[in-house]
Amino acid sequence: MTKKTPYQPELERAEAMAAPSSMTTVVSTSDWREKLPLLGGPRIQLREVRVEDAASLLSMLATDEVARFITPPPTTIEGFERFIEWALSERRRGEYACFAVVPEGMDTAVGIFQVRSIEPGFGTAEWGFAIGSAFWGTGLFVEGARMILNFAFDVVGVHRLEARAAVANGRGNGALRKIGAVQEGLLRRSFTRNGVYHDQVLWSILAEDWQFMRFQQRPRVH
Repeated sequence: MTKKTPYQPELERAEAMAAPSSMTTVVSTSDWREKLPLLGGPRIQLREVRVEDAASLLSMLATDEVARFITPPPTTIEGFERFIEWALSERRRGEYACFAVVPEGMDTAVGIFQVRSIEPGFGTAEWGFAIGSAFWGTGLFVEGARMILNFAFDVVGVHRLEARAAVANGRGNGALRKIGAVQEGLLRRSFTRNGVYHDQVLWSILAEDWQFMRFQQRPRVH
């Protein structure tokens, strides 16, 4: 992702994705720019990041295992606090939304989902995700991904949602494919990590794509 802040918040890609499920609720507010809605599922809630999430996000995301193939996250609690303040400011401007991933029965954040505008009016946006490795393979991502796509298309009004993943990030690319994203092309030497340039795959999903997939998942009455 393109860097927009000195705190480098553009944390990438999923541990796993799948087709949408039906067990998700959205608690709306009058305007997401004033406050992000609470997104709820059977196993997790997605809520707006808070400054008090800084310590838990540091412990979950600033590890070598999680940081592979991503723009380096902040390395201190203070750095995460500045990132969160930046995220709240960008949300008020209507340019960015960052949700904390909170598993059922917990109060602390174990990861984030984020959506940012890449054209005026949020018609086209980019999304990314990072979660602590202790929660990989638990199914939390499946629920969270569906909620974020519903939020982007239904609440924000995004028409086109993009994602980028390093070619070497097989897990991330497989995840995007599973959720129905379309591979559009190769971005040559578009991402640098530890002084090494990597090619990235460009993926997209359109509002009509997601609407069709949700229709396909609806229970059939016989």
